[in-house]
Amino acid sequence: MIRIKLDVMMAQRKMSLNRLSELVDITPANLSVLKNEKGKAIRFSTLDALCKVLECQPGDLIEYIDD
Repeated sequence: MIRIKLDVMMAQRKMSLNRLSELVDITPANLSVLKNEKGKAIRFSTLDALCKVLECQPGDLIEYIDD
């Protein structure tokens, strides 16, 4: 299973969902889908934008958990 740890990174950076959506230029609703791990995919362009804004690596946002 792949887990998106966006909520953890946002908490560490003390960034709200609305502020992050403004900086990344993604609707709050779509960002919420990622944050709540309801999404089925993530575009590389979205991942790139998130990493730039949150100043992190993709591995900081994505985690593999063996079922």
